[in-house]
Amino acid sequence: MEIKEKLGAVEAILFASGEPVELYRLSQASGIDVGALPQLIRLLNERYDDCGSGITIKKLDSSYQMCTREEYAPQIRAVLETKKNTPLSNAAMEALTIIAYNQPVSKSFVENVRGVDSSSVVNNLVEKGLVEEAGRLDVPGKPIVYRTTPVFLRTFGLSSIDELPPIGGKTGDPLEDDQLPLDFSGKADEAVPEDETAEAPADTPDEEDENVGLTD
Repeated sequence: MEIKEKLGAVEAILFASGEPVELYRLSQASGIDVGALPQLIRLLNERYDDCGSGITIKKLDSSYQMCTREEYAPQIRAVLETKKNTPLSNAAMEALTIIAYNQPVSKSFVENVRGVDSSSVVNNLVEKGLVEEAGRLDVPGKPIVYRTTPVFLRTFGLSSIDELPPIGGKTGDPLEDDQLPLDFSGKADEAVPEDETAEAPADTPDEEDENVGLTD
């Protein structure tokens, strides 16, 4: 397969998928060796840059996804009126920060750090695709643990969780209850998708806080 065909195959797969594609799956589908794919993707991005394309390919951990460029978000929103970008509430950002820096963690861990019930907050983050289930702890009750997703990485402009801003001077240090920073330069205010509105149960302590900014 010539390089032109390889570039076309990679581009077509990523375009048609619309979701992050694992490197090994991209290799299987295209018939291209795994080791050659990163260079091909760099070549595609260079082509997009050279012609001023509104498209780019982002690396999300071990996956790649074709995306539109951030600077064209206003024009895209003007057309796609069915989806709106809304900021996360303070409660949701706190829970997301705790999960991101300590993952995988259970809901009870998040609640211990925040000091309040966080079940519905975490559930909303799952619904938005920012966190996902990552198995269960091998302890009585076997609670579910959660981790961040490729959507989280894309939303905050990261290639991996290793790029998270450092806390306490070191990236990845355990998060203490008085260290809830950082809005990641405010990117969440512009990038978090709202696919549907959801209301927390009436008896949830965080109901009012967590739903701020999450509905139309």
